[in-house]
Amino acid sequence: MLLWILAGVSVLGVALAATHQRRPLAAAGISAVCGCCALGLVNALSSFTGVGIALNYATAFVTAVLGVPGVVLLLTLHPFLN
Repeated sequence: MLLWILAGVSVLGVALAATHQRRPLAAAGISAVCGCCALGLVNALSSFTGVGIALNYATAFVTAVLGVPGVVLLLTLHPFLN
């Protein structure tokens, strides 16, 4: 239940931030695409760095909603979750 509350708060925060842009849907879409590209880049470089993030529903949600800061959050939490 707490996970759903956190997900809802995240979506509301991103939606509120996007409404302050000139084109809110474009800003949210670009953020989501950049987050997914960053996650792909992290996983592509995992053989060199030794750090990889598994692709599942939770990581896809975080990267799509929060964008690049979401990927940084996942990388920060990686040592604590493994």
